[in-house]
Amino acid sequence: MTITIEHWIDGKGATDAEDGRFGDVFDPATGEVTGRVPLGGTGAVDRAVDAARTAADGWRRTSLAKRAQILFAFREIVAARRDELAVIITAQHGKVLDDAAGEVARGLEVVELACGVPQLLKGEFTEGASTDVDVHSIRQPVGVVGVISPFNFPAMVPMWFFPIAIAAGNAVVLKPSEKDPSASVWLAQRFEEAGLPPGVLNVVHGGKSAVDALLDHRDVDAISFVGSTPIARYVYERGTQAGKRVQALAGAKNHMMVLPDADLDGAADAAVNAGFGSAGERCMSISVVVAVEPIADELISRIRDRMGSLRTGDGRRGCDMGPLVTAEHRERVASYLDAGVASGAQLVVDGRDVADVDGEPDGFWLKPSLFDRVDASMSIYTDEIFGPVLSVVRVDSYEQGLQLINDNPYGNGTAIFTNDGRAARAFQYDVQAGMVGINVPIPVPIGAYSFGGWKNSLFGDTHAYGPHGVHFYTRGKVVTSRWQAPAGGVDLGFPGNS
Repeated sequence: MTITIEHWIDGKGATDAEDGRFGDVFDPATGEVTGRVPLGGTGAVDRAVDAARTAADGWRRTSLAKRAQILFAFREIVAARRDELAVIITAQHGKVLDDAAGEVARGLEVVELACGVPQLLKGEFTEGASTDVDVHSIRQPVGVVGVISPFNFPAMVPMWFFPIAIAAGNAVVLKPSEKDPSASVWLAQRFEEAGLPPGVLNVVHGGKSAVDALLDHRDVDAISFVGSTPIARYVYERGTQAGKRVQALAGAKNHMMVLPDADLDGAADAAVNAGFGSAGERCMSISVVVAVEPIADELISRIRDRMGSLRTGDGRRGCDMGPLVTAEHRERVASYLDAGVASGAQLVVDGRDVADVDGEPDGFWLKPSLFDRVDASMSIYTDEIFGPVLSVVRVDSYEQGLQLINDNPYGNGTAIFTNDGRAARAFQYDVQAGMVGINVPIPVPIGAYSFGGWKNSLFGDTHAYGPHGVHFYTRGKVVTSRWQAPAGGVDLGFPGNS
């Protein structure tokens, strides 16, 4: 059965489609078209932004206590129905149900943080800054926020942004990926069920024209984006040229350095889990293992052994890894296996043999693959593959491995595996990346901190959620007040503090 997945604008479904165009939504495990989604353009975005702008005025005047109550109610609704949301994610993205449930849990962490909005938005007060003069600061919402989110986390990434933005008093227009759009609509409906006024959270589907409409719209005040580096750069440049504040979280090439003193069993487990979880379709996946000799052969042997036990198939059947999100993406990722061999890398495990996959034959299957003897000139090293392809680069020393990581243009996340505290401390200080794991392969911070990378992994200076998110979605205002009658007459001099 094919369903139509509607926009959600001002509390109602809508099917505005630019030039009547709809996109197909697939079940990646079967290859079947299960839905059609309207590809909105300027018209749909205009309606959503108008609804958000109207709603924003009333919402910013809503007390912090009331906002927190609605956020608490939203949290309880989503937590009680998390299994339902996980099924929606798996049906359109393909990740296994356990992974989808974990995505929902991590998104709820940010909702829980947003429930503390009265604490997060406190200002400062200085009594008697000058004679009979007090000064205090406040933070106010920016207005209307556009959120452009990727396919790989259709629930968690939107929840990195809209709970904080809404808690701070803004209204939001969310543009999810057209590949797996249903999770965002489900979340918006649950938020209104919790008491959020219509128009405060809107969902518009579409491609580039919808993105451009958000970036250009004069009533959109801020943009939050997650996606590839070329698109992040485009979003940042076009959005800032239009006078908006923009945070654009971009691509990654995450390295995991393994020192000779590390627990190799633990490191092998981590490399497999972080390299192939969610079929490698994570911006925080480990895609490069930096093996400091003389342990490369032994580490690769242990990784290969663990890969042999992985079960690839339909995410609803208890498998370890599901399909890729689309047939086109599957072909793109598979092409890197040919490219790696052609450039001289050793293909240790070839994931293109999918005869034993536990799923329908037309699913978008590619099993985990492993390369050895990769160097920094190869496309399998330089490109963000975004699939289940793990590369091993051999180095002779910690210093050589650190230089390799720091020379890479990406700086999203990185990890080191070692039992040497001095090496770990040096690594966390010297490595050029925004998130660092020490014996932790995927160092995604908890909600109370902030998520974001360095170098070509972030455009803008503000990370996602945590204190950075609160700062991004609010503007500072300083009030200087005096209630006593001013002494003296006319004085054109610059006011002093005395």
